[in-house]
Amino acid sequence: MILHFCFGNKRWLKGKPQTGCHSPVLGAMIENLEISMVPALVLLPLLLRVAALHYLLGVIILTALPVLILWYYYATHRKRRRTIFFLTLSLYSLIYMYYLFITEILPRGDISQLQLCTVTSGMLLTIIFLIRTKRGPGFVRTSSDDTHCQGQEVNKDPSQLKGSVQSVVPSSGSAAEQWTQIQTAKWSRCPVCKIVRPPRAGHCRTCGYCVLRLDHHCIWINSCVGLANHRSFLLTLLVFLVTSLYGISLVLRSLCPRQHLMTALFYCPGVYGQYSTSLCFTCAWYSSIVTGGLLYLLVLQVLNISFNVTEREAQLALRNKTGQRRLCGLVMDTGEYSRGFYHNWLQFLTMTDASVIPRSTHTDVV
Repeated sequence: MILHFCFGNKRWLKGKPQTGCHSPVLGAMIENLEISMVPALVLLPLLLRVAALHYLLGVIILTALPVLILWYYYATHRKRRRTIFFLTLSLYSLIYMYYLFITEILPRGDISQLQLCTVTSGMLLTIIFLIRTKRGPGFVRTSSDDTHCQGQEVNKDPSQLKGSVQSVVPSSGSAAEQWTQIQTAKWSRCPVCKIVRPPRAGHCRTCGYCVLRLDHHCIWINSCVGLANHRSFLLTLLVFLVTSLYGISLVLRSLCPRQHLMTALFYCPGVYGQYSTSLCFTCAWYSSIVTGGLLYLLVLQVLNISFNVTEREAQLALRNKTGQRRLCGLVMDTGEYSRGFYHNWLQFLTMTDASVIPRSTHTDVV
């Protein structure tokens, strides 16, 4: 997904020579080609088609596939290395499932025009919200004058440095409530970036920048989730899950009309009688596995927002043993910023939009 121009001083994918192309779109596509895109673009449809040959092959492949993806995730996470493999996999899975829905399920005559429009609208809204999420998490940056003065303020107390980063504080009325706690708290200097940052901002070692109200670095969108894009990220998850669950239900009703929807995924007689139906059934299982993983992520996000804690703060509290586990350990309550369920959600829903937070000069390509 190409969102901005292809040239810049800093590249997300380092070590690639500039193409010198005159078209920013074509240049971004060429410069960000990665070998890790090949498994998602080639192996995914191949493995799904092999899995559709027999139910035993389906069990083996659909069991091994999540294990391999998790292994690759931890391998890249340890090295703090950026990769567009997961973004490519998520987008290609969405498009490929929609393609099979149009070519295999729709011709069966079981799908109405309203249902088709609903699935199509859900897919388009997912992509639109993903584009909004990719606009940027809201980077902490200082003006040129602040950068010049940083060398003279190294030995000052962090609480005395608040004036040197006023350029990152939005002045609009809608953002005033969100900065009430920040303005009265201590500011700190990032040991990596050497810039002064407000509370709840964090340094992402994968991206290499400090992010306002950093929640986490999401591998599925190849970007950080922060102050400017957290709501869009949550909307992307929500719309995708609703669309996926609705699409799976339509596929199962078409393939197994005599079975109850809750049992059709586990027992669907005759589905392996034709290759087209077995392929759709296999893809329904694949979509269910992906949906289950993202549903777990959505639940964690909703719980964290309800307690007004970010994923980064939860991990720090768990490491330093300063928080309390709630709801069977699903959420870590730090108690530092929480003001109750209603006010926590009100603060989240009225957070400053990406248009208010000063944009980073870093190029956001994929």
